[in-house]
Amino acid sequence: MSIPILNYSFSTQNQRVNGFEFCSGDEQPKVYTTDNLPRTTELDEIIWASYRQIFSEHQKLKSTVQTCLESQLRFNQITIRDFIKGLVLSDSFRKLNYDSNNNYRFVEICVQRILGRDVYNQREKLALSIIIATQGLEKFVDVLLQSDEYIENFGDSIVPYQRRRVISQRSKGEMPFNLKTPRTVQALFNKDLMPQLNWSGTIRQFRPQEQIPRAGDPSLYLFMVNDVI
Repeated sequence: MSIPILNYSFSTQNQRVNGFEFCSGDEQPKVYTTDNLPRTTELDEIIWASYRQIFSEHQKLKSTVQTCLESQLRFNQITIRDFIKGLVLSDSFRKLNYDSNNNYRFVEICVQRILGRDVYNQREKLALSIIIATQGLEKFVDVLLQSDEYIENFGDSIVPYQRRRVISQRSKGEMPFNLKTPRTVQALFNKDLMPQLNWSGTIRQFRPQEQIPRAGDPSLYLFMVNDVI
């Protein structure tokens, strides 16, 4: 018997903000859809938008191109939703995102790129991570693509897009999901290990300039003591 998905509430402040589709002007997203029998050039744009949404700007590489899926979409053998599923389950996406992140971070990436929003809270992240751990990656992708939320907003013919602004306490705005660089194991490794410099035979830990206390900072005294040590 499979473990039922955990219940979680919509506890994020971002759900109180109107989606981009309710705004006018430059913030309103361009909707890429196959509903109106697009011409060849328009279909090229739809495919390009799908890659940009799922792989992000940083992962649009020659190795991520899925020729077979593109051909099936062009000949109307699959829908946009099928095309999105194929991209997410591709070896390229798995290598760049699934293999290089833990399940929690991978859930964040997929919810942002497939559902077009951030995760509601830690409980949602945990619930979806359990699906990956117990039922596998394909089942997890199906849960997102077959959800009422996805069908209501994108259906079978619309390329997913970021539907909501992101409220950030540190700044007035935040970078769109498909412009964020996915966190990788190598990035975490480099972050944990601070570079060291050898000065006059003594090993000292390198301190970035922004971490050096300024005049009047209470931590200046401790900084001076540690530096002498």
